Order: sequence, then structure tokens, then C-alpha cells
Amino acid sequence: MTIRFGDKIKSLRGKQKLYLRQVAAQLDMDTAQLSKIEKGVRQLKKEQIPLLAQILKADKVELETLWLADQLMQLVKGEPTAHEALKTVSKQIKKTK
Repeated sequence: MTIRFGDKIKSLRGKQKLYLRQVAAQLDMDTAQLSKIEKGVRQLKKEQIPLLAQILKADKVELETLWLADQLMQLVKGEPTAHEALKTVSKQIKKTK
């Protein structure tokens, strides 16, 4: 099963026994915004990931990876050639390393 960014932060928040309002306040957003991020309705700003990782005592790279995966999914969802396009991009990324 693939873990979404929102699911991961909700799980991490639960493990830390933090309320939505506590984390939202530290991110300088309201509780409703963070709730929507956890549900996958909204996206967190990329610049906020390091602070979120610190708050949740999480791996920043893992959160960035899940965040980017969600971004890509939103972009290609419903596209019939999405899988092939992502394979092509993956090959291009490997070549540029």
C-alpha cells in the first residue's frame, strides 16, 4: 500500500500525541488548513516541510519524497499515458545523476 503525505503526517502527529491545533500553530496556519493537508485536499508548501519534520521528529527526506509523489500524482492522475511518462522521466533523472 502506498502511503500518502497527509496520511504520514497524521500518523506521525498521532505518535507524538499532538493535536491538529498544536501543529497548525507551529506552522503558522489554521487547524482547518492542516486538516485538509492530512486529508489530501490541500498541499503543504514545500518550504514548510523542514519545520514540519522538526515538529514531528520525522525524516525530512521521507516527507519531501512523499510530498513530491503526491504532487506528481495530482499532475498525472487520470492520464492514460501516465505510467509510461513517469518511466521516461525516471530514466532521464538517472541519466542526470
